[in-house]
Amino acid sequence: MVRRTAFAVAAVLVVAGCSSGEQAAENRQGQTGFVSGSGNVSVFAPAERKPAPAISGTTLDDKPWSLADQAGKVVVLNVWGSWCSPCRKEAPDLVAAAKELGPSVQFVGLNTRDLDKAPARKFAQEFGVTYPSIYDPSGKLLLGFRGQISASAIPSTLVIDKNGKVAARVIGEVTKQTLVGMVKDAQ
Repeated sequence: MVRRTAFAVAAVLVVAGCSSGEQAAENRQGQTGFVSGSGNVSVFAPAERKPAPAISGTTLDDKPWSLADQAGKVVVLNVWGSWCSPCRKEAPDLVAAAKELGPSVQFVGLNTRDLDKAPARKFAQEFGVTYPSIYDPSGKLLLGFRGQISASAIPSTLVIDKNGKVAARVIGEVTKQTLVGMVKDAQ
């Protein structure tokens, strides 16, 4: 059973992007098919949760990161692009939620479709993003979430519980209040 609510369970995977804008068009270099979501939250009962895909890669700081290394933690994974207006809008909320929730919750970004790390690093610096972000210029890692989120539904948020299963998702921008509630419900 899927419930739609302002709060969810477990770790959060945020997938962010955008569907329009001059800068987005330039940075996507001809890519199309992006849609934005409504911000609805879907919460999955424990018996209905599906495992999150095995995701790992190199961060914008050239360090390895793996979801498997986060076993036993609630994880918030934000998939975003520096070119994305909704990503810019929700970034301060993500940073504030990460700060409020502290080190017991692992936030991580999944930077997608930035063909160069420089704009992504500038985005992280501009918004004070202190948690790591995996660099995924081709969107290959994002495709691992097929069936749980659409690669074109940008931004989106998945909640991954301490057992590595998707407990909730947000399709669209997420707020600090929603994010904190989702994680607290998951713990």
